[in-house]
Amino acid sequence: RSIVPLVRKGLIKGLAHITGGGLTENPPRMLPKHLAGKFDWSAWERPALFKWLAEAGPVEEEEMRRTFNCGLGLVLCVAKNDADAVVSALCESGESAWVVGELAAA
Repeated sequence: RSIVPLVRKGLIKGLAHITGGGLTENPPRMLPKHLAGKFDWSAWERPALFKWLAEAGPVEEEEMRRTFNCGLGLVLCVAKNDADAVVSALCESGESAWVVGELAAA
């Protein structure tokens, strides 16, 4: 529900639901071949469950990123100029939202 008004305003350029395939396989599916996402892996704090999984497994970092969402259920692609407004709107709607990276040439 929180995203629908942003889509209607044309602020969302793409979105990826982070399920199996985690953060390394799902976001690229929303991007054209000439673009790649570059995550800032320190931009959000992982929930304790994911910290525990990594340590208890042990599960290597690349596998954590490939298999789990690490606390991000949905990744949105928005114009850089709209990022702060989109994050604010989502937070005002009760969501947790962060800028977690940027796009670059593939």
